[in-house]
Amino acid sequence: MQRIKCDLLVIGAGSGGLSVAAGASQMGADVVLLEGHKMGGDCLNYGCVPSKALLASAKAAYGAAHSAAFGVADQVPQADYAAAKDHVQDVIDTIAPVDSQERFEGFGVRVIRALGRFISPREVEAGDHVITARRIVIATGSSPLVPPIPGLDQVPYETNETLFDLRERPDHLLIIGGGPIGLEMAQAHVRLGSKVTVIEGDTALAKDDPEAATLVLDHLRAEGVEIAEQALASEIRGAAGAIEVEAKDGRIFKGTHLLVAVGRKTNTERLNLDVAGIETTRSGIKVDDSLRTTNRRVYAIGDVAGGLQFTHVAGYHAGVIIRSVLFGLPSKAKTAHIPWATYTDPELAQVGLTEAEARKKHGSQLEIARFDFSHNDRALAERKAKGFIKAMVVKGRPVGVTIVGHQAGELINLWSLVLANNMKMSQVAAMVSPYPTIGEVNKRVAGAYFSPRLFDNPKVERVVRFVQRWIP
Repeated sequence: MQRIKCDLLVIGAGSGGLSVAAGASQMGADVVLLEGHKMGGDCLNYGCVPSKALLASAKAAYGAAHSAAFGVADQVPQADYAAAKDHVQDVIDTIAPVDSQERFEGFGVRVIRALGRFISPREVEAGDHVITARRIVIATGSSPLVPPIPGLDQVPYETNETLFDLRERPDHLLIIGGGPIGLEMAQAHVRLGSKVTVIEGDTALAKDDPEAATLVLDHLRAEGVEIAEQALASEIRGAAGAIEVEAKDGRIFKGTHLLVAVGRKTNTERLNLDVAGIETTRSGIKVDDSLRTTNRRVYAIGDVAGGLQFTHVAGYHAGVIIRSVLFGLPSKAKTAHIPWATYTDPELAQVGLTEAEARKKHGSQLEIARFDFSHNDRALAERKAKGFIKAMVVKGRPVGVTIVGHQAGELINLWSLVLANNMKMSQVAAMVSPYPTIGEVNKRVAGAYFSPRLFDNPKVERVVRFVQRWIP
């Protein structure tokens, strides 16, 4: 057994772990990084990257079939599912060197390709190594949650970890779960030629603004995605090519393939956390505002920390703890400015409070400003006029923004900046956007907030009349 001592041990080479390792090493720390599976973690290999690559293939197919409105004859797309998966793999392979072992060793990080488990509060065993570190960061992420549905273990099924290896297009894909992953893959597959049924035990996109979610769901249904809500799966039966999902209310859904997309579970089971004095909760590892665990020498970041499960949150967490781990300075993680997006078409994005949350928290102090994409000239030119943006504003400052429509995931970036810096709507209104751009909706919703204060306002009218009459 080889013993190693270092300043910082990072367990997990996903987005958060890689960011911590690279930053700490380049600033002079002695860093060891453990990864027992693939460098780049879930996001590169099974999540964000492959799913968006497949959506891009699906978008191309859909565009070919819906181009008549632009003066170009519609065509029946010849979607090659295997070739689309080649595109997915090519994108992964192109990005992979950025997350590679060789690159991080170039930063001075010692990379050990083995799973880690605590053997004491300060020691971790990985393969034939025992590492003692001054500080330890757990960044082991999460895995697909497979619910205990009777019969599921008797039929073949996919998760996001296996779906992108599938080379033959499903004739009829059943998807259990109506969240972002389920709906993104539903739209991708229906556009590539599959029949798709989404089976959701509650309400699809339940965590999002209901009005925005309805717009997305209506569009997916119009494209041919069957979305069955309040359909809690109670039994699964059949075999490859002939699978049945029975809901608690007796509805039966039949298909050729099954994708389980009901959520994520944090990867803690192999870590032997009890030995290290690290407590867990139902959602992950227990951390304080500084992302420190109940073992003060150990931090947890990203999905495993039990909060919002997004790649960009893991990257944000990495920046938070670098300040504390390397410089001994206080640093706390916040959530109010964390955005998220569902990359269906149309896209749905949120930062801060939804309208319902804002009304509950702020009551009569809340004002809602809204602007519809149908009044944006670029959206009209590109036939992308379905959607809206609404800002929840309290005393002149936005506390949340909901966007549904073309490029919503891009548009929400500005509002994350605004909320992160406690900016006012007047500062957004002062921005000048190039014309014509989709991005104008951000400025226009700020204008919508101020319009009632300026137009049809007796006080403003009196001031204007006075100036026009008496000021030379």
